[in-house]
Amino acid sequence: MSPPERLTLDRIETPLGEVLLVTDADGAVRALDFVDFEPRMMTLLARHYGAVDLSEGRAPETVRTAVQAYFHGDAHALEGLTTRTGGTDFQRQVWAALKTIPAGQTRSYAQLAAMIGRPSAVRAVGLANGANPIALIAPCHRVVGANGTLTGYAGGLERKRWLLAHEAGRAS
Repeated sequence: MSPPERLTLDRIETPLGEVLLVTDADGAVRALDFVDFEPRMMTLLARHYGAVDLSEGRAPETVRTAVQAYFHGDAHALEGLTTRTGGTDFQRQVWAALKTIPAGQTRSYAQLAAMIGRPSAVRAVGLANGANPIALIAPCHRVVGANGTLTGYAGGLERKRWLLAHEAGRAS
């Protein structure tokens, strides 16, 4: 059996509270979540990678800078980050589609399902969206209900509202 993968856990202060940023030895982002959802993040890490050796430390400066720039108004700062996720092929397909939703815009779950060529898989898309380990980078907060209402977001609806307004250039 191979030893657990070594990952680094960094903590970055943001206007919405501390975010947890997990990177691997190559600097790829493996997880990004808000500190109050640390148990969820740890569950996703275990589910996707099995045993991991998670050590407190600093993420590469390019990654830290991108996260900070995003929260300081650059809605596109996270787009160039390298990510490496576990998950099923279907989940990774959904997460890749999330990255194509432009900042400041939203899509419904049905639209997201159609984007991946699986229009009848709306519920499965919702489940994949909820299992997204790289929040903000694969912007699951940009997915809304069929009628445009804000629906479930692992970080909470107030954060979702703030993030959408922030990306549209009107965050308070």
